[in-house]
Amino acid sequence: MLGWSRRREQPLAERPPGPFAQFLLRRRLQGRRLLSGLVGPEPLIPAPRRPNPSAVVDCAVYVDGVRRPGRPHYSDARRQARRHRGGFVWLGLHEPDEATMTSIATAFRLHELTVGQAVAAGHRPAVESIGDVTRLVLRTARYVEHDELTATSEVVDTGDVTVLIGEHFVITVRHGAAGALAPVREELQRRPDLLAHGPWAVGYAACSRMVDIYLDVAGHVEKDLERLEESAFAPDTSPDIAHIYQLKREMVEFKRAVLPLQEPLHRLLGAETLPEPLRPYFADVRGRLARAVDRVAGFDDLLNSILQARLAQVSVDQNNDMRKIASWAAIAAVQTAIAGIYGMNFENMPGLHSVYGYPAVMALMVVAAVILYRRLKRVGWL
Repeated sequence: MLGWSRRREQPLAERPPGPFAQFLLRRRLQGRRLLSGLVGPEPLIPAPRRPNPSAVVDCAVYVDGVRRPGRPHYSDARRQARRHRGGFVWLGLHEPDEATMTSIATAFRLHELTVGQAVAAGHRPAVESIGDVTRLVLRTARYVEHDELTATSEVVDTGDVTVLIGEHFVITVRHGAAGALAPVREELQRRPDLLAHGPWAVGYAACSRMVDIYLDVAGHVEKDLERLEESAFAPDTSPDIAHIYQLKREMVEFKRAVLPLQEPLHRLLGAETLPEPLRPYFADVRGRLARAVDRVAGFDDLLNSILQARLAQVSVDQNNDMRKIASWAAIAAVQTAIAGIYGMNFENMPGLHSVYGYPAVMALMVVAAVILYRRLKRVGWL
């Protein structure tokens, strides 16, 4: 029954011909050669090699923390891993389609809901158990280099990684350009003592990698905030409010990746499925995540302060402009009032018939304007 169950794990279309089928094929070809008058030894029929789908980044079998040579098909790798007590398969996927994920779910006996969850992107950080499989979702992040902050600058690019941990296998499904797990695999392969703890070692390494990326992105964002703060309080140039709002939107996306991971890590540390030797490692990840959360929360407060300061500066600038406009309007009002009085064409007005009347009125207008200008300048309105 065990041999039958292993044979049924592989789809019929992908299963190579068995020994009995190869024997029948050899007999059939031998009969054809005899009928055609040909003689000679019959060559063996090689078993066809099944390539992994394009969505498979890497597939490897690990026994006692050491990777076995080759990159087998995922269904063959699972059978190989089950033959060893300390063996497991690490299957890495990048944006698989539904057909590929359905085939993988059949080979690894995953729940049907896992297919839709793994194919879709944009999941919130979470941890849940579906049967004997633990599903851990992590958000990835990547700092996008830019020369200057604009209203459309992309600062943080995010994606997600789903880690499916079961008996003798771990499957990582990544969506988006951020959060490549090739460095995680290379680092773990250099630590066979850690990798010997099984599939949960991959879960720890993925969590640790994501938290390290959060801290690295936070360092770059902190430099952007320092430059933005300096320009916001600079006397000559001030940033546009749209730039501040753009960075604030990027920080909201970054915060959605970092903050929700606290609760899943807390639940993992209390789960019975987590191997006891790995609990200190996950506790260290939770501590580093707390530092990342504090920094992101501080960024949000600093951005709010910069935004409020910039809005206050805009109000002050508008008030100053209104003062200047009112000051010049007051100066012009004096000239308008004098000109309006002498434009009434009364017969009896002082200075109308005097030789010095016109120069005297013009001198009065200039003196009044100068006095008002100096007075308004002294109080800071001009």
